Amino acid sequence: MNTPHTFNSFKAFYPYYLKEHRNVTCRRLHFIGSTLVLVVITIALIKQQYSLLWLLPIIGYGFAWVGHFFFEKNRPATFKHPFYSLWGDWVMFKDILIGKIKF
Repeated sequence: MNTPHTFNSFKAFYPYYLKEHRNVTCRRLHFIGSTLVLVVITIALIKQQYSLLWLLPIIGYGFAWVGHFFFEKNRPATFKHPFYSLWGDWVMFKDILIGKIKF
């Protein structure tokens, strides 16, 4: 059985991840940050300005952490589960895009 601190799989982690993102403003900030990450990657590749890529963690985590600290009032899962959390960000992004999760 999984506790909030140990997970045997991403499938087991994702419900916990979603509980940590109940606040709609937090989810919106994650979505905005993820969208901007994709925009910066696209611009960097098209213009071959790869130095822009250093902005990715600042943009992605910056929006997400504002959502957690000021709206969700919890600690980002990234601190204890960095890989599952990053995966969760993109699955939640996809779930928002397809309307599975409220934006």
